[in-house]
Amino acid sequence: MIKKSRLVTFFLVVAIIFGVVFSTGKMVLQNINLGLDLQGGFEVLYQVEPASGKGEVTKQTLTDTVSALDRRINSIGVAEPSITIEGNNRIRVQLAGVTDQNEARKMLSTTAELSFRDAKDKLMMDGSDLVPGGAKQAFDQNNQPIVTLKLKSADKFADVTKTILAEKPNNQLVIWLDWKEGQKYETEKTKKDPAYLSAPNVNQVLDTNKVEISGSFTVEEAKDLANLLNSGALPVKMTEVYSTSVGAQFGQDALDETILAGIIGVAAIFIFMMLVYRIPGIIACVTLVAYTYIVLLVLALLNATLTLPGIAGLILGIGMAVDANVITYERIKEELKVGRSTKAAFEVGGKEAFRAIFDGNISTLLVACVLFYFGTSSIKGFATVLIISILVSFLTAVWGSRVLLGLLVKSNALNNKPRVFSVKPSAIHNLHDGISTYDLKTPFDRFDFVKNHRLFLWIFTGIVVVGIVVLSVFKLNLGIDFASGTRAEITSNSPLTEEQVKKDLDDINMPSDNIVFQGKDNKTAVVSYKGALSQDEIAKFKTHFEKEYKHEPSISTVTPTVGKELAKNGLYALAIASVLIVIYIAIRFEFYMGIAAILSLLFDAFTIFIFFSIFQIEVDLTFIAAVLTVIGYSINDTIVTADRIRDIGRKMGRYKTKEDVAFAVNHGLRQTFTRSINTILTVIFTVVALVAFGSESILSFSIALLVGLISSVFSSIFMAMQLWYVFKSHQVNKKGPIATVKKKKRRNPSQPMV
Repeated sequence: MIKKSRLVTFFLVVAIIFGVVFSTGKMVLQNINLGLDLQGGFEVLYQVEPASGKGEVTKQTLTDTVSALDRRINSIGVAEPSITIEGNNRIRVQLAGVTDQNEARKMLSTTAELSFRDAKDKLMMDGSDLVPGGAKQAFDQNNQPIVTLKLKSADKFADVTKTILAEKPNNQLVIWLDWKEGQKYETEKTKKDPAYLSAPNVNQVLDTNKVEISGSFTVEEAKDLANLLNSGALPVKMTEVYSTSVGAQFGQDALDETILAGIIGVAAIFIFMMLVYRIPGIIACVTLVAYTYIVLLVLALLNATLTLPGIAGLILGIGMAVDANVITYERIKEELKVGRSTKAAFEVGGKEAFRAIFDGNISTLLVACVLFYFGTSSIKGFATVLIISILVSFLTAVWGSRVLLGLLVKSNALNNKPRVFSVKPSAIHNLHDGISTYDLKTPFDRFDFVKNHRLFLWIFTGIVVVGIVVLSVFKLNLGIDFASGTRAEITSNSPLTEEQVKKDLDDINMPSDNIVFQGKDNKTAVVSYKGALSQDEIAKFKTHFEKEYKHEPSISTVTPTVGKELAKNGLYALAIASVLIVIYIAIRFEFYMGIAAILSLLFDAFTIFIFFSIFQIEVDLTFIAAVLTVIGYSINDTIVTADRIRDIGRKMGRYKTKEDVAFAVNHGLRQTFTRSINTILTVIFTVVALVAFGSESILSFSIALLVGLISSVFSSIFMAMQLWYVFKSHQVNKKGPIATVKKKKRRNPSQPMV
């Protein structure tokens, strides 16, 4: 008898989910901060040194500098600035949505040390003599913009003007901003010096605390100078070691393209799940909607910044969230096939699937945490989204799906309807026959995966050897993130030609032989320089191309120091992630399984290196994120199979010969082959969409993911398990019969297995 109350509850819960999503979704999206790569803006990493060149940069000095920078940023009206201290001597500034990037950059890096000197460059007063916040933009009698200052002591200013007055005929009081040793006041020649402000004649002793600075300013220049003086002089010298800027239109285009890719990828997952898993597949789609909404809601509540790689991480997370559904539904199907009732299959299948889901997600979470720790800027944003995605997927894909499917199952509406779970009635055994999931036939029973293990392992070895040769000959096409230099992206409304771009570069005296066009219509040109451009050169480049093509160019610069650090941190992250996975797998399974798993994962990572070397695809900062993501995610397939092999071993009790080990490996691979393929397919759908329709800015990231995921399909089946077979067989031959599991409380062998 159908329990209508549970059916009503099911549809009510679904209605509430969609109601909340559609009624508040727009508001949630509006409260999410978009990174500078999505709305335009720029990011700068400064190396901080003592202003005098001597002494050390203390934590307090860095804090004071951040406060001064924050005051300056507030003065130019930038919303949600991000200023962070990195390490012992660096400050990273991220300003999204800045309309005049050149002016903002100039204001940030200016030391703003005001000094009053005589004509012989002797210091008379400095910025410490000003009343804090006392600088204002005003107008003189001729309605010309000036800056007015308020001094702390009128008596001191009287003494200064008295001294200057006695120095006739050179009775000028020269006002400088950021005066440097060696600068001299030379009347008309000095006026061309950017540090020079004005040099009024002193004709009488001035006993006042008010000073006017005139210097042929525009209103905006006078306002900027007043803001700089009010924000205070920076207590340090700042050297730009890394920067990237993105034009507003470029960011909007990247956002639109990536969202389109996400919609296409998610639609493919929805269709796949509904076709393959029927009713459970529909429930998976409902929970995916809830999953996406909750992730975005968490980002909004945390006031996190969503970057382009972050959106890619969200899309990737959707594909990964489905994995839990696939593992659970396949497990329920197995329980139905051995003759269990719908309710029993649901209870046992969900419970037994949880172990593999938990291990797989924890492994990915470990790598995401490593990525967050070592990542910078947008990569940290990607890691943040990935961590949130993994945690939320536990809530929706495990608990949420279980609740919704449980309501349908317990309503009795699905009783004796195996087809709604995509199970043919002819495939169902009688429960009294004693058939367990361990005994079920599969389409892959005729395959002997272990028989040719030597051939498989030699093939993988051959690929590694060829890869080493390829890398030594072709090497990697390192982008500026690792090789240092400058990369500029020029965007136009019409197709560009190489001659046209070269002519523009010659016009501003910034020629480059490295010009590459992107996209099918050649509307984007990438210009690279070996050295890091100066602020003035960046400003000149931006001004020219924005005027010519009506789009602000996106420019990134990296110094050799930062490039080496990024490469070093990437290797550290790779090594630490590998060690953590080995430790976790060794604890949850055994040491040999951990070694076999990590060797296959490192092979997947190496495959990405080979592919990028052969096709000379540029390796940028997101490349490391992609490699680590592949390592973290690809372990899922290995864990699903390892979990089944562990259960087979428990039933066997002992591995007496290597044939026993071969039996466990073959049986485990055959029975998990389908779910391994289905779990990887759901993620590949999203990654293919990112490659085909996503932004050009994350193309190398998407390609790296795709190559690594495809490689993982083969390595987990034909490498990881074969290696474990070799290790375990050697152990059996050396020590004789060994227990299949550690000595602890074991489950009843008749209990069904994953």
